[in-house]
Amino acid sequence: MPLLRNRRATLPVVAALLLPLAACSSSGGSGGDGDAQRLRVVMAFPPAQAMSPYGDDAVTLSRLAVVEGLTTLDSNGAAQPALATSWKQADPTTWTFTLRDAVFQDGAKVDADAVVRSLTAAGKASPLPRVLSDTSLVATATAPDTVRIVTEDADPLLPQRLANPSLTILSAGAYENGKVNPAGHATGPFTLTDVKGAVAATLERNADYWGDKAESPGVDVTFVADGTARANALRTRAVDVAEYVPISQASLLGDAYVHEFPSARTNGLSLNTRHGVFADPSMRAAAREAIDSKALVDGVYEGRADTAQGLLGPGVPWAAGQRTAPSGRAKAAGRDEVAGTVEVVLATYSNRPELPEVATLVQQQLEKRGFTVRQVVRDYAQLEADALAGKYDAFIQARNTLLDTADPLSYLASDFTCDGSFNISQLCDERVDAAVGKAAAQTGTGARHRAEMTAEAAVLGSDALVPLVHERFVQGYDGARVEGVALDPMERTLITADTRLG
Repeated sequence: MPLLRNRRATLPVVAALLLPLAACSSSGGSGGDGDAQRLRVVMAFPPAQAMSPYGDDAVTLSRLAVVEGLTTLDSNGAAQPALATSWKQADPTTWTFTLRDAVFQDGAKVDADAVVRSLTAAGKASPLPRVLSDTSLVATATAPDTVRIVTEDADPLLPQRLANPSLTILSAGAYENGKVNPAGHATGPFTLTDVKGAVAATLERNADYWGDKAESPGVDVTFVADGTARANALRTRAVDVAEYVPISQASLLGDAYVHEFPSARTNGLSLNTRHGVFADPSMRAAAREAIDSKALVDGVYEGRADTAQGLLGPGVPWAAGQRTAPSGRAKAAGRDEVAGTVEVVLATYSNRPELPEVATLVQQQLEKRGFTVRQVVRDYAQLEADALAGKYDAFIQARNTLLDTADPLSYLASDFTCDGSFNISQLCDERVDAAVGKAAAQTGTGARHRAEMTAEAAVLGSDALVPLVHERFVQGYDGARVEGVALDPMERTLITADTRLG
């Protein structure tokens, strides 16, 4: 019965979904290929910052092939040329990047001044992009096609860092009246031409793209937080590609539509270490002891996830062999102590349909331990600011640990250090800061990985975050009709120049 209720409830949503798609499709595509070849895509996360490149909207722009940086990442997370054709390191803090011959979507030339402008603006943004939470950089034009970048400290991950969507390169026209508007001012194979608030967006093929031109003349995008509605839109062919198909819908769609692959995403329970009940380490330890990861995997994910092993799951394959035991954990408070605490507020977001179900099971597990729990579930855009401000006692989120630099160092710095820009747990622990700092100082990959696992042990020892499960991704599209969809564990790409209707 719950499934039937959910499916009935989303029928109006699917009907509403058809309207913006029909309106977008009627506008015609560039390149003369005709409307039939345009892609229709439904995304899970509506724009939260008016498509600013300095927040999570940057990932949406990257997944839609609108924006580019100096570098990109290959499947192993190694830096590859993008707007920069090559780079070299002069000393531990100084790098030189040579630019390719390319133009922005508004016709302006990609040159060193544009790169300096974009990187400088990102460094001054508020809040600071997560990828810059553990470093700062100064860019200088040394020739029309050459940029020198100096980092505050040695940064062996700089080439990977510059592939982050928040460090996208935009033309001068993007920067007006103190705001940043990537529409028509980026360099990707698709140009963002229209954004209808948090409802829809239109992309057209960038005819001046420096690389292989997009196969599709355009993309009509809708944003729908309801996962069942996204799946139903795919089932009824209202869309061609549905981002993040809910686990509950995967078996209903069938193998032809479901494309499952491992991820670097860990779903965790962030506990507020500064205010409220969980400012007490013994209460955080009690919450950690209450969590049953296997029950979440079996009860919510239908086996399409992995039980929590640490901050870094199977999507980071080297982590398991170097994991060390958590250090410095407090003794858990007894049941009577827990029962004497005030109500705790547990928040999560509806954009990922499994998370409200996870929150319900987590609430039950915490209540079994003696806590009194109240849930808050909203769209992510309505929760993020309050979560970052520490207004919830506990927050369940799905976090890609490789999203920032393809190395977990940036994740550890942004989420768990005193100055971290995405520190939902409000953690400020000198042991954690020291461990993350030591990892950042390592120039060799092996040594850095070992140091990162020491930092993981320190974070887990603080119980600032209780790992819940390690996700697997499920993207939806008809494999017989749609080609070239990127299945990217790092979540940087989805629609590419190669994506097309077959």
